[in-house]
Amino acid sequence: MDILSCAKAFVLIAFLTRNVHSDDYFRMGVNSNAAEAMQFLREYDREASGMCYRVTISQWRFVTNITEYNRRRMLEELAISSKFERLSWRKAAAFDYSRLPDAQSRRQLLKIIQSSRAALPDDKFTEIQQLITEMKEIYNSAKICPYGQKPYDPHVPRPEPNQYPNTYQNQYQLNQPFQHYQQQENVEYSNYCDMQLDPEISRILAHSRIESELLYVWKSFREQTGPKLKSRFVKYVQLANEAAVATGYRDAGEQMRAPYEDSSFRASVEEIYNQVVPLYKQLFTYVRRRLLQRYGETTVRSDGPIPAHLLGNMWAQNWKSIMDLVMPFPQAPNVDVTAEMLRQGFTPLRMFQMAEEFYTSLGLRPAPPEFWRNSMLARPSERSAQCTASAWDFCNRIDYRIKQCTEVTMQDLISTHHEMAHIQYYLQYAEQPQLFRDGANPAFHEAVANAASLSVYNLPHLQRIGLYHNKSHDPYEVSMNFMMSMALEKVAYLPFAFMVDQWRWSIFEDGVQGMNNRWWQMKLRFQGVIPPMPRNEEDFDPGSKYHVVSDQEYIKYFLATILEFQIFEQLCLVSGHKGHLHECDFYRSRDAGRVLSEIMQSGSSKPASDIIRTMTKGKTNRISPESLVRYFRPLELWLRVQNRDEQLIGWSSNYHDVALFAPQRGSGCVAHLSLWLTAALVLLY
Repeated sequence: MDILSCAKAFVLIAFLTRNVHSDDYFRMGVNSNAAEAMQFLREYDREASGMCYRVTISQWRFVTNITEYNRRRMLEELAISSKFERLSWRKAAAFDYSRLPDAQSRRQLLKIIQSSRAALPDDKFTEIQQLITEMKEIYNSAKICPYGQKPYDPHVPRPEPNQYPNTYQNQYQLNQPFQHYQQQENVEYSNYCDMQLDPEISRILAHSRIESELLYVWKSFREQTGPKLKSRFVKYVQLANEAAVATGYRDAGEQMRAPYEDSSFRASVEEIYNQVVPLYKQLFTYVRRRLLQRYGETTVRSDGPIPAHLLGNMWAQNWKSIMDLVMPFPQAPNVDVTAEMLRQGFTPLRMFQMAEEFYTSLGLRPAPPEFWRNSMLARPSERSAQCTASAWDFCNRIDYRIKQCTEVTMQDLISTHHEMAHIQYYLQYAEQPQLFRDGANPAFHEAVANAASLSVYNLPHLQRIGLYHNKSHDPYEVSMNFMMSMALEKVAYLPFAFMVDQWRWSIFEDGVQGMNNRWWQMKLRFQGVIPPMPRNEEDFDPGSKYHVVSDQEYIKYFLATILEFQIFEQLCLVSGHKGHLHECDFYRSRDAGRVLSEIMQSGSSKPASDIIRTMTKGKTNRISPESLVRYFRPLELWLRVQNRDEQLIGWSSNYHDVALFAPQRGSGCVAHLSLWLTAALVLLY
């Protein structure tokens, strides 16, 4: 057998062995007493619900009233919860789950065992929890100096309040540096280095068009995160792998993939990704040309990747903020009904009432009284609170809440409908056991919420609810602007959402050597994005993404974005919609409500494949990108026309691109050859 044949055989063996379903070799206990196992599950359901309530209420009190006392109470409850988790895991792991009499009980027992890291000894379990907590705190405390501002000098007086007016958006039109302006009401500009990711840094990346300022904040935030987090992340990888192996998995990546119940999950996800690549490359090529026109050939190469700091977002994952640079028809409006909402006197409460009415119009349940009594729907004036929008299930089948510092804007109107969809999901599966009160797989909650938002965020719906009246512009131009905005948010996101866990799984499998190099290889291969300045292994740029250092899987966001369009299309079909998919509004369709209820009521008591099969009336049981491609087909046709004169649809990488992040091996010609080979492998991988 020649070398090539040997290599092929090795690859085949590796592929077959790594795709064996975890259940095939999962470690089982020796206790075969089915009655005892059933009693354990009944007790667990009651105790886990109570523990979930205690932890959730402590977390709610902290994030809605940030005090040191509330933080301590939350940490105490989390510590108790960790002890409960370890004890429950040990009890569950002692049973031979194959002896349980029914599939639902076996499914519950496996859920307790498979998702936990409690197989670690107590000291290591505590250590990994502490590492994750520390990484979160380091990340959340990261602050940088304003652009052009030296670090704090105690001899330099701080400006008086209101010295810098809150007019940063207007000032950006004049291309003035961001640091001159106050970032939000009642927050004075400071000489202190106190700019955080949200809102200040994110606003700069979204609104500034000064390349040097964008580069500065991009670089500075990474300096305040990656190097401080790297050693902790390395230790976290080691402990996560130990926990996975002790539970019966090959590594922590396989444990993360287990909830998807797909023996060929990695191949399935890559197949989905490959089907959306042509659309992404058309969008990428068009956006690159517009950025080239704005920043020039010294910054953007006409056939190359895009520097990461130019796309309006810290991670180049959402390009919606550069809509002003890439709008198809600048003379036609971008859909935004904020002004009309203000004219009609909208309030945060009215926005939530409108969102509730959207779901009750489908025949779904209204929010319970506890929701209206206990939710935080606007920014509190008398206390500090975390404002990231989120929906909460307090695990007692009664109490559901939303935390959102709602402002009267179109974006918050969409967010309101999104969060209310999560509440509706909680209400629909409320009667399931505690272990099944979740989405069918980790992608479903976001997918359902986003599918509902797609119906709200389009012109027909906004016209039906009296918020859009503009008929003086060409409908085709308005429609193309709308679809471009959606593509910058949805299509541009897909390669990033796909590559984060591709990178993470490679770290769990192959070790932590060359972590930063691999991160940028994947960003170049999948996103067509390069760092705007040289990077090395001391930088640890993955640490600039919260989900990486907070131990949150990310592939669910890729699948949720695909699945939301699949769900949306099915709801449109049953509602009787005809015409372009992006114009569908299933508002007031009881048939759509019935399908949505069927999707949600089962929670995670059934495999996702069963839910999809039912939803599609037996046509498929798999997540498919065909609906997303159909949704954006009118825009893709327009993009193909715009890109017809482009020499390359997509991007090519060269020596200089790869040299920004790849270590040079050897010297002279050897080093050059190494970089050229890396560039070629990035594209062929």
